[in-house]
Amino acid sequence: MTGSDGPHREPGSDVRAAGSASERAREEEERAVEQALALVGGSSGPGRSDRSGGSGERPSRSRDPRAPWDSRDEDLNARRSNDSHTGPGSTPHADRSSGSDPCDGRDSDLRDGRAAPAPGREQPPHPDRAFPGDPGKTPPPSWDRARAVAARAGRGGAPATIRLPLDRALGHVLAEALGALTDLPSFDTSAMDGWAVAGPGPWAFEAGAGLLAGRGPAAALPDGTAVRIATGARVPPETTAVIRSEHAHVDEARGLLHARRSVVTGQDIRPRGQECRSGEQLVPAGTVVTPAVLGLAAAAGYDALPVVPRPRVDILVLGDELLNAGLPHDGLIRDALGPMLGPWLRALGAEVSGPRRLGDDAGALRSALTSSDADLIVTTGGTAAGPVDHVHPVLDALGAELLVDGVAVRPGHPMLLARLSPDGPYLVGLPGNPLAAVSGLLTLAEPLLAGIAGRPAQDPYRALVHAEVHGHPHDTRLVPVVHRPGRAGGRDHVAPLRYNGPAMLRGIAAADGLAVVPPGGVRSGTEVEILDLPWAPATPWTEGCFT
Repeated sequence: MTGSDGPHREPGSDVRAAGSASERAREEEERAVEQALALVGGSSGPGRSDRSGGSGERPSRSRDPRAPWDSRDEDLNARRSNDSHTGPGSTPHADRSSGSDPCDGRDSDLRDGRAAPAPGREQPPHPDRAFPGDPGKTPPPSWDRARAVAARAGRGGAPATIRLPLDRALGHVLAEALGALTDLPSFDTSAMDGWAVAGPGPWAFEAGAGLLAGRGPAAALPDGTAVRIATGARVPPETTAVIRSEHAHVDEARGLLHARRSVVTGQDIRPRGQECRSGEQLVPAGTVVTPAVLGLAAAAGYDALPVVPRPRVDILVLGDELLNAGLPHDGLIRDALGPMLGPWLRALGAEVSGPRRLGDDAGALRSALTSSDADLIVTTGGTAAGPVDHVHPVLDALGAELLVDGVAVRPGHPMLLARLSPDGPYLVGLPGNPLAAVSGLLTLAEPLLAGIAGRPAQDPYRALVHAEVHGHPHDTRLVPVVHRPGRAGGRDHVAPLRYNGPAMLRGIAAADGLAVVPPGGVRSGTEVEILDLPWAPATPWTEGCFT
């Protein structure tokens, strides 16, 4: 047999064996060149799918054994399980992509520590780096880049302006700077209940009710006299000061008022214009109208405010496997995103319609997209490349512009941002797993809505993290955290929470923020960027049993 090492060889077999070996070497070399071209996008090599969770495919890379990702501890083992499986009791809103979860962050080569296949060997598809689109497309953008694209898209058009009465303006964003329509206060007023006095004391007074708030101007106060005055009442002309009631001694028999403390000119008088002068800017455009802003506007004379209309959002829930009520059964699971997304989007300042459940119906999805009059459509699930993942094909059929097609972030990398037409609505496609969908919401929907509403971007800030946080080798990772006060003079910090797999909500339910963990992870005591959740500042969260 050609190329065998057995004892029986035919004449010329050595020559044929050498030629065969040479031919195999050439074939190996050709495969190596082809593989190298495939790795840099020069050709579509074997094992490359047309659409598998992003916009092109990158080769797997061997892991740096020193990276925090490779730490072998209980948390990592738990995270492996969380990322790779939908555990009992979880409520996934599954992406159905040929039996693999595109959000789960699995990479067998990286996780198991095996080196990448040698050059010249056919590499299997890389599940962590695959993304929808043609193989020659560029890799998905970084997390920072994707958020910047979404924010810029939201600011693309001039925001409309409407005027709303004060009782309807709460939560909107001011379209114009708020200027004072009058001096505040608009006249000299008493800051205390007491006595208005003129000149040095003691002061003569006349019995009576004195000056009350809301009354017209009083006559000038002669030197050496005093008159009772209530808080907020207009101070008479020529008044030197107001003496608080508790600092005054009244001699009823002699009709004289004595001060128990020294009197300073102007004390306890709020002079006209002390807070602002007419025309002075009170708050800038882009300010969210809070209850305090409403009070200031009313004090300054406003009956209505110029605001940006709230963005209108439609929610489309995809998936035949979803239940609206009751316990999961027979392969059906509860829809976790329909109940969650509406309140979350309202907390971001949007007007949200009730979720529409379309199932896995491409025609229904297309009809819903073309008939919507919303500023933003949010879909759940269907962003990968499974047999019933219809979002990409429908967007292609509609000629939509894909602004972001996959993001280098975990969980949630198959998220997308599209513009259906130059004047039409935007679409944010969220992965179906719940925490992956939250990642997409904060990565794309939040900055987009802020731009549309004229709302200022959230100021990034950093906090110490008191634990090692494992990262992805290439992508940003978003990890639920809870803030904790420092002890014994120590700095405030954040602690990562468990149950942070892409199909889990238990961690984010106890969180007040998400830590933005760079590729490779961070060690305990490192500062990380924090994304606050919209309700966190007003809610006294505790971590309970979630850490």
